[in-house]
Amino acid sequence: MPRKSNDRTWIYAALFAGSFLFFLPFWWMVISSLKTNHQIFTFPPDWFPWPIRWRNYLEALTFIPFLRYLWNTLIISAANTLGNVLSASLVAYSFSRIPWRGRDACFYLMLATMLLPPQVTMIPVFVIFRTLRLIDTFAPLIVPSFLGTSFFIFLLRQFFRGIPEALSEAARIDGCSEWQIYARIMMPLSITGLVTVVVFSFLWSWVDYLNPLIYLQSPEKFTLSLGLQQFQSSHALEWGMLMAASTLMVLPVVVLFFIAQRAFIRGIITGGLKG
Repeated sequence: MPRKSNDRTWIYAALFAGSFLFFLPFWWMVISSLKTNHQIFTFPPDWFPWPIRWRNYLEALTFIPFLRYLWNTLIISAANTLGNVLSASLVAYSFSRIPWRGRDACFYLMLATMLLPPQVTMIPVFVIFRTLRLIDTFAPLIVPSFLGTSFFIFLLRQFFRGIPEALSEAARIDGCSEWQIYARIMMPLSITGLVTVVVFSFLWSWVDYLNPLIYLQSPEKFTLSLGLQQFQSSHALEWGMLMAASTLMVLPVVVLFFIAQRAFIRGIITGGLKG
């Protein structure tokens, strides 16, 4: 018994050390956002700055149209999240519950697309959107999410397969259509999986830099990631304001994770075990 207690203590100590290493860059960003440039580069570093320079946040909001970039990013992230939830859940339901010819072959083909790096399809997709005259609009950043994402489809398929088939059969006997089974049975019983899709989709869209860089040209349509790059190019020496803008950009993602962390972690674990 004492040995088990000692092993657990070492495990907790290792987890705490690892957590501290991951938390340290975030803490450095936050405290740097409250310092002057001189305080940031002092050695040894001051981990609890004083006096606190709240003015960095005000200046970060005014030196660039931060609120405009924030609104653009919210629109794109929310639309992507909605598109991924709808498309992935519908396709996953088809792969897991509706028997049709060639279903498994199509599923494995879909999984194979996860092996393709995005750089392979970047140019063909750009040519498609340019032909449709959708460059410098939000459409190239939103439309692909409504066409299904392989990882999310696979994840939700695992959840749907873990739900007893008897529930679907009972619903069919009662006269429910496939749409009703999908909406009234499968979706409510897969909340943890849906939360996982929401968190991943929102995070990927929120921090995406490459796609907005490719498709957006007008400054008023920039996202936060492009806005921060523009800020760095214009005010390379204003590290306090840059850290303040970065903190404001990261804050919504941190809040979302803490709100949904239980369902998110449970979804990752159970999604990997079901099959």
